[in-house]
Amino acid sequence: MRRMKTGEAPPPPGPVLAPFADPTAPSAVRTSRMAPFMVHPMQRLWREPLMHFLLLGAVLFAVPHYVPPAREAAPSSQQIQLSLDELAQLALFFQSQWRREPTPEEFNRLVESKVQEEILYREALAMGLDKDDTIVKRRMAQKMQFLAEDVAAAREPTTAELKSWYEQNSALFEQPSRVSFRHLYFSPDRRGDRARDDAAQALTQLAGQPQDTPLAGALADPFMFQDYYPERAPESLGKEFGPQFAQAVAQLPPGSWQGPIASGFGWHLVYVDTLIPGRVPVFEEFEPDVKTAWLGEQKAQAWQKAYADMRAKYTVLLPAPPEPASARAPAPDARKEVPMSSKGDPR
Repeated sequence: MRRMKTGEAPPPPGPVLAPFADPTAPSAVRTSRMAPFMVHPMQRLWREPLMHFLLLGAVLFAVPHYVPPAREAAPSSQQIQLSLDELAQLALFFQSQWRREPTPEEFNRLVESKVQEEILYREALAMGLDKDDTIVKRRMAQKMQFLAEDVAAAREPTTAELKSWYEQNSALFEQPSRVSFRHLYFSPDRRGDRARDDAAQALTQLAGQPQDTPLAGALADPFMFQDYYPERAPESLGKEFGPQFAQAVAQLPPGSWQGPIASGFGWHLVYVDTLIPGRVPVFEEFEPDVKTAWLGEQKAQAWQKAYADMRAKYTVLLPAPPEPASARAPAPDARKEVPMSSKGDPR
């Protein structure tokens, strides 16, 4: 810029370029009076906070799609890592057996036993010992069944559901009749063929007598088990004396001596003390048992459905049945008769 001489008139104002403008563009030329007040539209847009927010959001959205995630390092097959829960289970198992906490030496042995089990398991897998092993297959099949059953057990039934199920399955909880009785035993080993006749004769002497009459001990033989059986169900009596004896006792009227009745031991005179008829209990009496039975049914249904779904994915190929021996045997070849000469030699 040159200096102005004294008395020299200033030059006329020329065109002024707007800040950040392209000097070659026609729009970049502005008058000196308008230049301080002109801002490019893109500059104003870039200065807006909303634009900064949108750009930051776009970057955060685009980075995960173009930058591959870092791969986690796979655990080494030579490392055995025990969690705190596993260590706590070892200590609890020891306490359940010995009713005390393990000492440091005992706990170290528990840990080493756990490590040994894991090492042997991994080495067995590396050697392929799990292949074609019936026990391993059976155990894995059981675990699959347990998983299917646990799905059903995870849901807690409501009281209304249990009551509705109980009404449909109340026969499962029916209480059988129970009988309390005293008996006199007549042994075939001691009396032989006279055992039944002796029992019938003793019955006439006991007519109208109470169950604890002193005559009972003098008339009967000693019995190896009980003389009095309180509140026994027919099933229980059938196991001890035989089903025919249990059925006959259940039909006797209480309050008098009855018989003779045969059992697997011999002959008996029976005095029924009390007879409690069978009944179906109300739901509240057996609610815990009803819940257990309901869960058992739900587990069975869940397992059947799970197996049906798995079975549908497979096709089973079986070998063809072997052919009968008659079909495999070749038919004998037809033979021609060779005429014999008079000397017996073939011609």
